[in-house]
Amino acid sequence: MRVFATSEKAEFALQQLTQVQHHFVTALAQLSTGTHFKSVSWLRDNGKHGGGERFQASDNMVFNRASVNVSQIHFEDDPDKNFLSATALSTIIHPQHPLAPSIHIHVSWTELKNGQQYWRLMADLNPAIEDKADTLLFNTMLQQATGEYFESGIQQGNQYFYIPALEKYRGISHFYLEGFTGDENTPKHFAIDFAQQAINCYISILNDKFSRLAPPSDEELQQQLDYHTLYFYQVLTLDKGTTAGLLIHNQNDVGTLGSLPAYINRALLASWITSSLPAQQPLVKVLVELLPEQKSVHITPEIKTNIANAIRQHYL
Repeated sequence: MRVFATSEKAEFALQQLTQVQHHFVTALAQLSTGTHFKSVSWLRDNGKHGGGERFQASDNMVFNRASVNVSQIHFEDDPDKNFLSATALSTIIHPQHPLAPSIHIHVSWTELKNGQQYWRLMADLNPAIEDKADTLLFNTMLQQATGEYFESGIQQGNQYFYIPALEKYRGISHFYLEGFTGDENTPKHFAIDFAQQAINCYISILNDKFSRLAPPSDEELQQQLDYHTLYFYQVLTLDKGTTAGLLIHNQNDVGTLGSLPAYINRALLASWITSSLPAQQPLVKVLVELLPEQKSVHITPEIKTNIANAIRQHYL
């Protein structure tokens, strides 16, 4: 992908995050012989305002869903937009084996027209079935990578990924820094190094898992299906980034919903309608109605498109 950046810092972010993207895709492909990551490009307003490229793999022996996206959009010519540009790496990996955890990483650089500039850093480990050793390894990595910002990032992450209606968290390790600028002592590559260390830690976890895991049991597969349903619910009812992406434009709906697992438990999702906050109950009900009446539902591109339209209708 090549999108012309609007500033030196935006160009730096695009170049560095693209390198991180390629490193991650290469490492994932090496973990899974025979897995092909397909390149999919998209354009914002036919390229006038940028676009992005994602590498995706799905429904194979290793990955349930895997998407590694880098994008850059810019609106220097639109007086109605208050931001100049946004450059982001966003990735979600859902392995097939229920004992191999999912990962979500988001690192973005934003420049506003009023001169404000900041990073957004997110990394969260999302196992269907927790391995305490993985949790410890991931949290240790976060602490080493972020230093003095660790406690604040964990606090914001725990708040962001909590699901009040179900009194549960999405995942077991959550880090989130919004509006991060650091100080004069913060290294230039702080955000890039954060993404790189999170990726390397996750690859290490998968290497260990894939080298010793036995075939999953029916019980483990059911736990994974139910957890993926929880993930689906959190993303579509609480994740501000996903909702904002769908409300702003409809030019990359499948990519915006790339974090959704391949299969969910329709009956379990339906059971959460009445547990949801009153304002969200109509949305959850519509989401259930969009799905075929079967226990395990495949979330196809067509269903993603329907979900995106339903979310826009709900909020607009």
